[in-house]
Amino acid sequence: MGIRHHLATPGADVVAVVGDLVALHSSDPGTVFLSAQARVDGFRRQDLETALYDERSLVRMHGMRRTLFVFPAAWAETVNDACTRTYLAAERTRLVGYLESQGLANDGEAWLDDVALRALESIGRRGAATAAEIKEDVPEFGLKLHLGEGKSWGGSFGVSTRILFLLATAGKILRGRPRGSWLSSQYQWVVTAQWLGFDLEHGDERLARANLLGRWLGPFGPATEIDVRWWTGWTAARTRTALRDIGAVKVELNGGEGYVHPDDQDQQPTTEPWAALLPALDPTVMGWKERHWYVGEHGARLFDRNGNAGPTIWWSGKVVGGWAQTPDGSVAIELLEDLGREATQAIENRAHCLEQWLGTHRPIPRFRTPLEKGLTKS
Repeated sequence: MGIRHHLATPGADVVAVVGDLVALHSSDPGTVFLSAQARVDGFRRQDLETALYDERSLVRMHGMRRTLFVFPAAWAETVNDACTRTYLAAERTRLVGYLESQGLANDGEAWLDDVALRALESIGRRGAATAAEIKEDVPEFGLKLHLGEGKSWGGSFGVSTRILFLLATAGKILRGRPRGSWLSSQYQWVVTAQWLGFDLEHGDERLARANLLGRWLGPFGPATEIDVRWWTGWTAARTRTALRDIGAVKVELNGGEGYVHPDDQDQQPTTEPWAALLPALDPTVMGWKERHWYVGEHGARLFDRNGNAGPTIWWSGKVVGGWAQTPDGSVAIELLEDLGREATQAIENRAHCLEQWLGTHRPIPRFRTPLEKGLTKS
């Protein structure tokens, strides 16, 4: 893990590091930068911004489990075919039903096609646009859906959010630069073909799933079938087919059964002990569904009720505590195990470096965990 995830051996190039991990979680915009900072030697925020918005060698899009990730742009078509596009039909049918049942359209299919096309044209003309800017050209973007009446999550939801999700799921648009700092999630939308120079063509979904799994199983193997299903969001049948298609090799895992890539059966090199402070939703801590082998008994403190990881402290492949940034900008740590002086000192050094790197910025995790909330109140 230390070598493959660039935690024991930092990388020199942010694009290469992202590729080695397959993707960085982007549900929380700060995670992408903090995950890179933990792995790239001498990392600067502008390095990632250049790769995302100028060189466009990295791209932000929905992928596995409908989650927002940052990928190498070269993998955009594979991810779209393997995961993203599979959500399109059901989401479209659901939206059409809402439009017709709430009286916004007599023919929901025709209405949606017309509005989505004009929204796409608006983004193309502007070069980049927020939902509010698109509404200036497409007034229907201001309409509201009323969902979940009487439920805790119920309320009014903008039609624009649903339409933009459909266009993104179809591979027509992507998230471009945010309005604001690197911690902002108010992204401008861009037309995929204009931004990347090519469309995301609909290819062979089975082949795409095999390619994606083969790429992931290298840095994250050995993994169980449950791990693969959770990370990808695939059905059991699609998961088993993909495992067969890449020739995944069964291995024994503490009495259970897992899989490794067929090219990954040799003895792995050892490393010196290493320390890392990883952000909420980091790809390493979120890499597997069955996490006891690296989280131990600390899950209740470090994850929220939905399984979202908060900021974690690692020592040589195990989660040993958590951290948080206090209101005054300092990085506070809490160790959940007695590690000895050498390990504690290494972790404290990492915390100091992270504090210096953050400076005046205050990233607050989107999903708060008991340990992180406790540290910020102390």
